Amino acid sequence: MNASRRSSKLNPPDQRTVLVYVLRGLRLRCPDCGGTKLFSGPFRMRETCDHCGLKFYREPGFYLGSIYVNYGLTALLVMAVYFGLVALTELSDPWRLSISMAVCVLFPLWFFRYARAIWLAFDRYFDRRQS
Repeated sequence: MNASRRSSKLNPPDQRTVLVYVLRGLRLRCPDCGGTKLFSGPFRMRETCDHCGLKFYREPGFYLGSIYVNYGLTALLVMAVYFGLVALTELSDPWRLSISMAVCVLFPLWFFRYARAIWLAFDRYFDRRQS
């Protein structure tokens, strides 16, 4: 494979930046066109984009990476909350742990949709093949 063919696979024809994809992900929209919402319910993801036809559901296990993103961000946030409470408040340890546990349970539920959307956006940015 020559260099020009290799570079054409890496660089899309419209030269969208990763920021465009991430912003569409944060808006919970299709990463390719930005036209369709990714979710039809709190945890129910649409199958395809109504505008461009992009398949949101890929092979089994595709969104496993989004779970790692969600878990990693949750762990960082819980540590920041706990140590912030230690440094900035006079709360007792049971209160600090209770607040940290609440963050540990509630944040991943809220961030689930965003983790999936960002995972899909990064996939579309780095792998431009039509699907």
